[in-house]
Amino acid sequence: MAFIALLFALFSTGSCSSQVPLVMWSSEGYTLPQLVSPAAGHIISNVQLMAYLNSALGSAPHNMLLFLQDKLSKDDFTRYGGVFGNKQDSVFPNLESALQSSSSPLVLPALSWLGASAVPSLLQEKLGVSPLSVDPDTLEHLRFNASENTLLVINLPYSSGAYLSCQDVLRNNDEVIGKVLSIMKAQSVPYTAIYTGLKPSRVIEEPSLIVQSSMSRSLLQAVVDEVKPPLMFNSTRGPCIMLWAQNLNVSFSDKEWIDLGPSTFASGGSVSTSGSFCNETNSQLVLDYGSSVSPYNPFRLIFSMSQRRYPVSARNWFTLDTVELVFNTLTATYNGSHGIYAPAEYSFHCQNVNNFRNALLVPHAQNATQWRILFTDFQIQGFSILNGTTDFSYASDCAGFFTPGIWMGLITSLLMLLILTYGLHMIMQLRSMDRFDDPKGPSISVPQSE
Repeated sequence: MAFIALLFALFSTGSCSSQVPLVMWSSEGYTLPQLVSPAAGHIISNVQLMAYLNSALGSAPHNMLLFLQDKLSKDDFTRYGGVFGNKQDSVFPNLESALQSSSSPLVLPALSWLGASAVPSLLQEKLGVSPLSVDPDTLEHLRFNASENTLLVINLPYSSGAYLSCQDVLRNNDEVIGKVLSIMKAQSVPYTAIYTGLKPSRVIEEPSLIVQSSMSRSLLQAVVDEVKPPLMFNSTRGPCIMLWAQNLNVSFSDKEWIDLGPSTFASGGSVSTSGSFCNETNSQLVLDYGSSVSPYNPFRLIFSMSQRRYPVSARNWFTLDTVELVFNTLTATYNGSHGIYAPAEYSFHCQNVNNFRNALLVPHAQNATQWRILFTDFQIQGFSILNGTTDFSYASDCAGFFTPGIWMGLITSLLMLLILTYGLHMIMQLRSMDRFDDPKGPSISVPQSE
């Protein structure tokens, strides 16, 4: 039951517009390698899925069971998985039992459904064998060799018709999963299993970006600027540092701004990343512009990052420790660790990074105050970059939740609430007269002492 609740918690972070979930586990006694969990809301692409499978199948059994359902969405787990305490109503008891017996199941909440449809071909390429479609009755008569690669595909239906409800279909599919796993266990064959869908069972229609772009172009004739790809530094193990910005502006002693963006991100730019490095705890990106930034020759920008684990949050965080501006034979150093940080598996993004107004880069020495730095739409990531990816991970933004507008609204609301409370208090303190004059009786005599 705990694993179905875990599935619900993970699946609830992504959109269900065009993604399917993928669950992967191995038989008892075998452990899948620990992989970096995808960031909340991140959609796994085909390339990233291949990287996950390469890592997972490195030590896992190569007898592969692929439970391929016609349609599958996270809503199927949240509606029918018994995650709200109604365990008796769960339609996935066998899947739940398999996940509990596995020491390290892998859950990908949001996999591109185009990537999900390519799972059989990806496994075929990885294992080097052709897929074999089977059902439980056929599987009972087959014998397997644990030392040979096997790819078994068990196709599962999905229906919402009048004859059989979705809940009943999913319960029957879970029984098929249980039978197949029991057969493999009876033959003492180690296996690795994957449960996913060919396409989502529930799709939320979203406006077409092409239609929106066409309408905007016809109304405003707006010219869309070309988005340049991020700068990426690759080590021997693959990509490890990514950087992007709309503008990288620097200025010396209030002189004219120099934009380093075109030299950094444009194709055929003059920047060199020689001297950059990365490892598990430290990363350094060196942007060497040589003699292209006249008259400051040579000219370099150096971004130094580190990551460490903080027990309070129970996770690793990375910080941009320093930004060094090397010109001629001098170095201006800026400390960014107080404001530029993010979880290690995320990237950092900020619309405005500077050293003179609401500064995130604090001058470290006197000569650093002579330079002005302004990075617009700045984004950087120095750790946890997947092989084959060209996109940043989920971005941790520098913009705080309580903006000036929110603070104004909160303070105004609290002030009005205080006035209302004071008014109610004054009304409750009013006292009515407790003595009345009867015109037919004697006059009321009120002593002066009262």
